[in-house]
Amino acid sequence: MNLLELRGVHTHVGAYHLLHGVDLAVPAGQVTMLLGRNGAGKTSTLRTLMGLWTASTGSVTFKGEDITKLATPDIASRGIAYVPEAMGIFGELTVAENLLLAARSAKRLADLDARRLEWLFGLFPALKTFWTHPAGKLSGGQKQMVAIARALVEPRELLVIDEPSKGLAPAIVANLISALRALKATQTTVLLVEQNFRVAAELGDSVAVMDDGRVVHCGAMRELIEDASLQQRLLGLSLGAHQ
Repeated sequence: MNLLELRGVHTHVGAYHLLHGVDLAVPAGQVTMLLGRNGAGKTSTLRTLMGLWTASTGSVTFKGEDITKLATPDIASRGIAYVPEAMGIFGELTVAENLLLAARSAKRLADLDARRLEWLFGLFPALKTFWTHPAGKLSGGQKQMVAIARALVEPRELLVIDEPSKGLAPAIVANLISALRALKATQTTVLLVEQNFRVAAELGDSVAVMDDGRVVHCGAMRELIEDASLQQRLLGLSLGAHQ
């Protein structure tokens, strides 16, 4: 069953026509990778499904409900969490305060679900270490972990993440993969944009590849991993070059 579907989505921002009829399905309980070259339309797709940009035509449905014209807060209230490429960390606030801001049901730190926090600390041990530290003082990888944990501080039906490994050192990327693999084991539905094909290969169940504002390929991630010629044709790369 598909949790999220985009059908024939076109998006215009000012004079720019960014999406040209995007068709995308995100199966429930899986990690769907959204891949493509720079400028292919991946971030525009995420921004459109989150209501940050409004689709000109086409539809976005979540759990069968048309959310195409909803405002971003209303989309988020359906149980969709978004981790943008820029992370959106509040640097002057502590790690704890960043998570509290994202918890709709909590007004004080004491109101946060203790069991869920322990689960998050298991995924991202640095959170506990730097719990009372200003988030702006953390490393890039630690900030990324705060951003993802903030999206998960309460149960969500869908987690949308834009390029979490961008600019991170290989050792930090490996830690991030481990955390996301543990999250995947909980059957959380994830839509993940990545430029790092190794990350995509490690985590993806299904894949959609974009080019020029359209989805030009969709299928099982395993098929793309095993077909070097398809990787080259769609992405201009091969997995072997990234190992």
